[in-house]
Amino acid sequence: MREFTVDRTHDRAHDRAHYTAIAIVLHWTMAVLILGTLCLGWYMADLPLTPTRVRLFNYHKWVGITILSLAAARLLWRLFHEPPPLPDDLPRWQQRAAHAVHWLLYVLFFAAPLAGWAFTSAAGFPVVYLGVLPLPDWVVVDEALAESLATLHAVLAYSLALVVVLHVAAAIKHALEEHPTNYLRRMFSVRANDA
Repeated sequence: MREFTVDRTHDRAHDRAHYTAIAIVLHWTMAVLILGTLCLGWYMADLPLTPTRVRLFNYHKWVGITILSLAAARLLWRLFHEPPPLPDDLPRWQQRAAHAVHWLLYVLFFAAPLAGWAFTSAAGFPVVYLGVLPLPDWVVVDEALAESLATLHAVLAYSLALVVVLHVAAAIKHALEEHPTNYLRRMFSVRANDA
């Protein structure tokens, strides 16, 4: 009688080349929320002060706090679940650039919402998450400080938008031109042991 064995080599190789299901969900949820809140922020910034603008500002703050929370969850997840390695044949400078962009994204995931929260606190408009959970003001009400923080928040938001564009452009470039099985696809399919 022949012995039957299962070759797990393919599963291990697949696992190393793909993100976990949780990492993928966090990635795409944050991508949608960041795109949405950037568009909302740009749209509402020049609106006259009306109940609609106030409502949109609240939505923007709620999404910002959600992004901040998801960023914390994502960072914790990443600390305990190693992301798949970049392909060995990727030039060293591109590997360094990819790592730098990823860590810059993480910094901006935290910095932009925190600057926005500080701005709204300094302006005297507390954050009441989803209209039910009052969050603490962590800076004093100060008009000059609010103006500075509004500028900082805008600079960080534009910086985040720029880094996201770089990230997306690099992912598309590599997916289309170099390694279609190693880049974009690994953020669409999960590790075998997560399925």
